[in-house]
Amino acid sequence: MLAGGRATRAAAPELRESPQAAASNNIGLCSAGELPDEGSCVHVADDDGFSTGEVRPNVHRDRSGRTVTYDQIPRSPDRPVNYDAYRYPTAPGLAAGHSVVSGYDLDAPDDRQRRGATLRAVGHGGVDLPQSRNAPVRMLALDHQEGDATVAYVGALFGNSVVTLHAVREASGLREYLLIFGHLQAPAAGLEKGSVLREGDLVGGVGDSGSPELVHLHLEARRVREGEAPMKATSADALLNQSIVTDPRNVLPLR
Repeated sequence: MLAGGRATRAAAPELRESPQAAASNNIGLCSAGELPDEGSCVHVADDDGFSTGEVRPNVHRDRSGRTVTYDQIPRSPDRPVNYDAYRYPTAPGLAAGHSVVSGYDLDAPDDRQRRGATLRAVGHGGVDLPQSRNAPVRMLALDHQEGDATVAYVGALFGNSVVTLHAVREASGLREYLLIFGHLQAPAAGLEKGSVLREGDLVGGVGDSGSPELVHLHLEARRVREGEAPMKATSADALLNQSIVTDPRNVLPLR
């Protein structure tokens, strides 16, 4: 299973000329509602301050050498780059006080996406938060969230995992997002599909299930595709197919 979800074998997406090159050639810059950002065009927040979160394709070569394209939603330019600007479901686990040891890279060029000898997937669709074994993982409300979160899945995904459903106010109205809490030692007692979780409620404990001897929380955010009903999904794969992986900085609350 690829980190981006709903991956298909296809040709690489058409590459947009960089704003810098466009300027030098005296041709159009980014489209309306976009700004240059590190050599590419990215969507900016609407006037009300909410980002629309435009879906973008990206491409990588998998371990067999196939070219794979997938949908993903990169960080909006109105959101801080620094991961330390955000709140997380665990306390910072490093001596330096940083929360994240591996960040989102599904928007990066193929050669900059995470690979490793023990990794089955190419690229990383979330953030990894180091902590001690059984350290509490607590629910947090997403930025502009309305109401409480609902548990959509408890079971095997990234090791022992819990997936929660959140309604978030954005420019076009309410959108639904999933949060995946992966590699848990175990979910919180009594947690099941349909359980309601409020800010600060226990989700589970940090562990290394599915990632032996690498004790950490994998936190991934995914936007539910229009017209899908995640609470009716009967499997973890169905939830992934109903959603689009997004840079978690788009929805995590700021410190």
